[in-house]
Amino acid sequence: MVNEIIKLNCISYERNNKKIIAIDNLSFDRGAIYGLIGPNGAGKSTLIKVASLLDSPTTGEINFDGQIITNNKIPLELRRKISVVFQQPLMLSDSVYNNISVSLKLRGYSRFEIRHKTEYWMEQFGISHLSNRNAKNLSGGEAQRVSLARAFVTDPEILFLDEPFSALDLPTKRVLIKDIEKVLSTTNITTILVSHDYNEIKYLCNKVVLLVDGKINSVTDIQNLKYQQFTGEVADFMNEWMSPL
Repeated sequence: MVNEIIKLNCISYERNNKKIIAIDNLSFDRGAIYGLIGPNGAGKSTLIKVASLLDSPTTGEINFDGQIITNNKIPLELRRKISVVFQQPLMLSDSVYNNISVSLKLRGYSRFEIRHKTEYWMEQFGISHLSNRNAKNLSGGEAQRVSLARAFVTDPEILFLDEPFSALDLPTKRVLIKDIEKVLSTTNITTILVSHDYNEIKYLCNKVVLLVDGKINSVTDIQNLKYQQFTGEVADFMNEWMSPL
């Protein structure tokens, strides 16, 4: 069985005639948890959007779970294997329960299955007591917990987290990171986390992808990262990024 769940081949993405990313080859192994790091403007969010099939590359192809995707022809069954959580939670003006369960309704789950899955993931993220609350009236930490429950409720095979903790205060962030670590340790979901925080990456991830100027500089195991040799501006970035060591 091929261990790669997604592979990017000769991917580029241009905006206003400017090349944002140029990825010769990048693959994500099934079940691994990746930290995607790099300086501001490196193209991390663009890479997330392309890899999660939310945006089409200008050139190249994506091999997702054995299927080749080109020209934005993305089968619905592949889209449903992916969940994405952004920095700012996107909430419907509806109850917490309905925000989490809406994707299950669209997928045709039975009422029993919807209730079982939704209640399970609300419990996992400690928001069962908010079930009937309007999601527009939540705190930042509560809203992000709803976003995460909504992402996990569909049993995705791959999860993209684009700086999901950056807008949270430190105590809220620490508790939520522990909760996510617990959830990820009991699933086999391939996860890609974009973060500027070394401690988040060190705590949650087992692999690191370093993106610089839209190109892959390094892919390595987290425990090997501090032994790698970098030069110039990349070395300056890594020294500053890993300064908590």
